[in-house]
Amino acid sequence: MNFGKLLVANRGEIAIRICRAAAELALPTIAVHPADDTASLHARMADEVRELPGRGVAAYLDGEAIIAAALAAGADAIHPGYGFLAENADFAEQCQAAGITFVGPRAETLRLFGDKHAARALAAAEGVAVLPGTAAPSDLEAIRAFLGEHGAIMIKAVAGGGGRGMRPVTDAAALDEAYARCRSEAEGAFGNGALYAEKLLRRARHIEVQILGDGRDVGHVWERDCTLQRRRQKIVEIAPAPNLAAATREALLADALTLGRTAGYSGLGTIEFLLDTESGAHVFIEANPRLQVEHTVTEEVTGLDLVALQLRVAGGARLGELGLGEPARRARAAWRCSCV
Repeated sequence: MNFGKLLVANRGEIAIRICRAAAELALPTIAVHPADDTASLHARMADEVRELPGRGVAAYLDGEAIIAAALAAGADAIHPGYGFLAENADFAEQCQAAGITFVGPRAETLRLFGDKHAARALAAAEGVAVLPGTAAPSDLEAIRAFLGEHGAIMIKAVAGGGGRGMRPVTDAAALDEAYARCRSEAEGAFGNGALYAEKLLRRARHIEVQILGDGRDVGHVWERDCTLQRRRQKIVEIAPAPNLAAATREALLADALTLGRTAGYSGLGTIEFLLDTESGAHVFIEANPRLQVEHTVTEEVTGLDLVALQLRVAGGARLGELGLGEPARRARAAWRCSCV
């Protein structure tokens, strides 16, 4: 590896998960926490601990303090986990400027996939299908006209993720309230109230492809089905996606690799699609440029330690050195199924 000490810029389950993977790689770790998280389990799992200023969530969002803690402890890599600073392009740039490896995609990749409209434009340019949509940002009147054209739409936050800042609209009378709520939610969650709209695909499955890139090439670790949701929040993930035709699976995987390779993707991420259950066609909807909560489902199916692979890639390993293919092929042949 091209780094020798890892600071874990997170707390709770994911911080513990990262510390465990690092320990198996004989990689020393540093946990961080504010004073009110002193008793948290993650603070006892690492080799060293550094206290952050502030309290609560805000402490884990203080990029300058986290980088200062890393430098003081002699860490030359930071793993952000998921949430907090994991998709913050400015933080990734600050790490680079400080000579610290950010365990995740490059800042430009985070900016690209952090803007759903830009990600849609990339997909369209590469021949990957997308739903009809408005320009971004779109004002209320532009979305009203789009609703009149298509009859049913989904309003989305340009900087959104995790189902926040988005609502379906099938009745023009509900548009004003839905637009205001999406804008308010997006501003609160992402600091950006910009919105756009897509045609609503009423009968669809939600399939996400797990990818891993080394910045030069991208591979996949198959797919998960996350169709079962409540208020656009995933409830159950199933891997492999059940009742998926072989040709459809191959097309999904191929499109995910196209987008990952075009973006020069580095690290773990997912490329997400909607699959029309009537026509069988699929469309790209977004990419999540980070380790996901549900990565463990894929790990159970394939037998691969995705966090360890992510650390090895960040440390300079090439995909060909990681042995991705054979364990995944064996698992697929056995057709094991796991869900969470």
